[in-house]
Amino acid sequence: MNLLFFSSNFCEPCMVTRGVLLEVAALVPAAHIAELDVVRDAAEAEKAGIRVTPTVVVVGDDGSEVFRAEGVPTVNQVLVALAKAV
Repeated sequence: MNLLFFSSNFCEPCMVTRGVLLEVAALVPAAHIAELDVVRDAAEAEKAGIRVTPTVVVVGDDGSEVFRAEGVPTVNQVLVALAKAV
């Protein structure tokens, strides 16, 4: 299961989201979390249709998008999304 975290350096909510994702990583070690900077990884962000930061996207094993949260998600939202991705 893959989780993409689109962020930017100047984004204060992104810092909060990092904390949420650290909690998720501790609870679900099998989750692969990749942080992508919307400036540095602009092509990937555009391909994913990212409009705001933070945006968290959970991708299922088949490559389909299972969950998208614009803004700071809760730990529970991310855990439920990861469960759907399995």
